[in-house]
Amino acid sequence: MSINKKFAKQLNQQVIAEHEAALIYTQLAYELDRLSFSGMRDWMFEQAKEEREHAQKFAQHLLDRGERVQLGTVNVPAIKISSPLEAFEASLAHEEKVSELIRELARTADKVGDIDSRSLLNWFLDEQIEEESTVGEIIDRIKIVGTDGSGLLRIDQELGSRPDSE
Repeated sequence: MSINKKFAKQLNQQVIAEHEAALIYTQLAYELDRLSFSGMRDWMFEQAKEEREHAQKFAQHLLDRGERVQLGTVNVPAIKISSPLEAFEASLAHEEKVSELIRELARTADKVGDIDSRSLLNWFLDEQIEEESTVGEIIDRIKIVGTDGSGLLRIDQELGSRPDSE
């Protein structure tokens, strides 16, 4: 099943972008651990795991279509946060970036007539809406409690109880 070479290259870049997202979430987890928010740390580690699974979905699609997956340089920006709010705002900003990359993939697939990728891309478009919504809700809750330690610890505990994605 052939695939447009330009589109295949974009999909391969998305594999790399998903690995980048995993590393960004890992760095955010380390930062939250440094601030003693172990529940939020665990939530970020779970997000990192999910991003690696997303990379694999894109990679498998390429492989199933007879293409080679080639990992390249992953650029992880320096991330230094001083509060949970900063961590989740960084998370949301990155999710918004990934959402745009996926929308661009959908536009390219439409342009080149690659209907075989639509189910994959539609799943990711829906997933990104969910991701942005979830992180947005966490940000809203953190803003409500502000710097109240007991409120932040309640949110930390709740986020730490997130089930594994397996």
